[in-house]
Amino acid sequence: MIKKSLLLILALGLGCSAPKEKKEDKEDLNEHVLWYAQPASDWMEALPIGNGRLGAMIFGNPKNERIQLNEDSLWPGGPDWGDSKGSPKDLDHIRKLILKGKTSTADKEIIDRFSNKDIVKSHQTMGDLYLDFEHAGDIGNYRRSLSLNDALAEVSYTINGEQHHRKIFATAAEDAIIIQLSTTAEAGLNFSVNLDRPKDEGHKTVEVRNPAENQISMLGEITQMGAAKNSKPKPLDYGVKFETLLQAESDSGEIYSNGSGLKIEGAKEVTLYLVGNTSFYTEDFQQKNRLALEKLSKKTVAELLESHKKDYQELFTRVDFSLDEGVNGSIPTDKRLEAFKKGKEDRALITDLFQYGRYLLISSSRPGTNPANLQGLWNQHIAAPWNADYHLNVNLQMNYWPAEVTNLSELHEPLFDYTKRLVERGKNTAREQYGLEGAVLHNASDLWGAPYMQAREAYWGSWIHGGGWLAQHFWQHYLFTQDKEFLKTIAYPVLKEFATFYAGWLVKNEKTGSFVSFPETSPENSYINEQGERVALSYGSAMGHQIIAEVFDNTLKAAEILDIEDAFLAEIEEKRNKLTPGLKLGPDGRILEWTKAYEEPEKGHRHLSHLYALHPGSGITEVDSNLFVGAQKSIDYRLKHGGAGTGWSRAWMINFNARLFDPEAARENIHKFFEISLADNLFDLHPPFQIDGNFGYTAGIAEMLLQSHEGFLRILPALPEAWEQGHIKGLKARGNVLVDIVWNNNKVEKIRLQSPKEKNIKIKYDDMEKSIYLEAGKAIVLDKNLEKQ
Repeated sequence: MIKKSLLLILALGLGCSAPKEKKEDKEDLNEHVLWYAQPASDWMEALPIGNGRLGAMIFGNPKNERIQLNEDSLWPGGPDWGDSKGSPKDLDHIRKLILKGKTSTADKEIIDRFSNKDIVKSHQTMGDLYLDFEHAGDIGNYRRSLSLNDALAEVSYTINGEQHHRKIFATAAEDAIIIQLSTTAEAGLNFSVNLDRPKDEGHKTVEVRNPAENQISMLGEITQMGAAKNSKPKPLDYGVKFETLLQAESDSGEIYSNGSGLKIEGAKEVTLYLVGNTSFYTEDFQQKNRLALEKLSKKTVAELLESHKKDYQELFTRVDFSLDEGVNGSIPTDKRLEAFKKGKEDRALITDLFQYGRYLLISSSRPGTNPANLQGLWNQHIAAPWNADYHLNVNLQMNYWPAEVTNLSELHEPLFDYTKRLVERGKNTAREQYGLEGAVLHNASDLWGAPYMQAREAYWGSWIHGGGWLAQHFWQHYLFTQDKEFLKTIAYPVLKEFATFYAGWLVKNEKTGSFVSFPETSPENSYINEQGERVALSYGSAMGHQIIAEVFDNTLKAAEILDIEDAFLAEIEEKRNKLTPGLKLGPDGRILEWTKAYEEPEKGHRHLSHLYALHPGSGITEVDSNLFVGAQKSIDYRLKHGGAGTGWSRAWMINFNARLFDPEAARENIHKFFEISLADNLFDLHPPFQIDGNFGYTAGIAEMLLQSHEGFLRILPALPEAWEQGHIKGLKARGNVLVDIVWNNNKVEKIRLQSPKEKNIKIKYDDMEKSIYLEAGKAIVLDKNLEKQ
């Protein structure tokens, strides 16, 4: 078994779950507001709200408002497309081709025998809410805003000197979207309210009616007439059933049904309560909607907003970040972004975007919901780009990089719940397709937890490590929270399933005695083989061996903590010791992406999979200077040839820079992220929209200011010179330690540390290193010399 001394490096002391820290200075938190002087002209300018499950995009048009609606379980079909394709004999055949050097043929065979090729089966929009106003006169004093501190969207304007105001929020506390409209106009508000949903390939998708004079019901079932499997049409006329139910209330004016919509006349103030439930969560989704509206109608908007803020701010206010640059409130966010893109650094916008990532995670991932997908929660399509699905070769994982370090550990839960669903089906895939025990996941999945291979090209989809990468999140959650019950009941069983698969998957190289993983790929990349052909499959890859090593290590460490010993653990320890290294240097000093120094046809490829061990792994640190330098050379080479072109890739680069203690490179990539990869509403552009870059950016900023993956706390490891003063309060380090850092003139001024359990930790800053004793529940403050104040 692995030695206990090694555990101390990673565990940083055992303890209980993370405390819900009470901020004494909530009212002093920096304000983070996105605002615009005009309505959104398209979807990528609209502002997102969400309660984890329900979401909306606010356009803010004064006369013809569109509020695009989303719910996280709206998918077509079901878990009925099988779990596998092909057989263990097919695997043997492909392995023989690779051993004979016939990799081009193997590329074709792995797709023909194992892959479901192109899949079209998409997360979909819930539809749209339209508010059409009978405004007469010119619009003035327009403002559309989103407060990240309050999770509140607002629209305000004047007509003929009279005020018009809208408040819109998605409350997790009440599981609803609330829209309050008010005016000072003597004639009041006169407008129509309608719900609608796009057609699916010309097919009607919903029935809209009025259950009551002040209600609209939109009842439907998710279909996908343009669905595809194996690159062939496979229409789906069934899926998740849902109802969106809206109720209008006003203490003035008149509300009545008008066809399938509502008409509101002469009202000074109107509240629209919108709820939506689906058959994925409950068979009684319509009854659940009605009970929700009954409950909502008993509370005032002020009460609903208060409960919403209390619930939301308990999460959001845990972290405060400032670079000590005030915001010029007279400049709209899109104009600030435009100036940034022209070279004017806006440090307040840097902190806004950091908190925006936390806002988006809170808004798209709450305990009991589905995890954030490729677009988080916000999707206007019937057939979204890449199905707005769950890509497992970096994108889904990147969505959750900020969860632990930015003190949102419980928001990780939807990913764990989803992975457990994946594991159950992945066990079938491992057994049926590969003849192995344990679980395997490929490159992408959907609401139903599809574990099968899906891609028409080997370089994209014939990757087997989606599960191995997800397993890292379980171990990291334990390291950050020190929740031993989670480790025992949730994390270890998942780790064991993936370790079991890898133990069976590995093949012994009879010449060297080492174990090799193959067929392998490096996500979405390819190389030139000995015959001069561009191919994907290989006899081992850097990332594959790095992930397998990590899964084995973390399984062994978890077993040690849980006091488990058995024959299976002895087997994976033996195979770990004889595993082909995932970290090798090529002749030019770069880390090899494959087991040989092949020529790369795409030298600036957006994935840097062979640097997994640098980040999000922890296998490359300054302890091994050769690997540390090799990682930097690999990055330099990619960037020289145009790498990091997509938003998520640029965000990953910021994390790499932080791990390599290169603050100026990190700052440069932050600037490029702003210049190239942000829409006006600050959504990440792949392009098109993918939310992973937003989350990766937030994680990267945190990584620049605090690191704990080496077994100790490293303070300000990559602070750019231009960020001469500022503070970050409420970050979490591994070992369940809360950390506040204040700096001035590029030097630490004070560090505040707190742990729920007593422990000794090691802390490093500049050339100083010190052991610190933390008393349970008691904060200590260190000065610039790491001495107690």
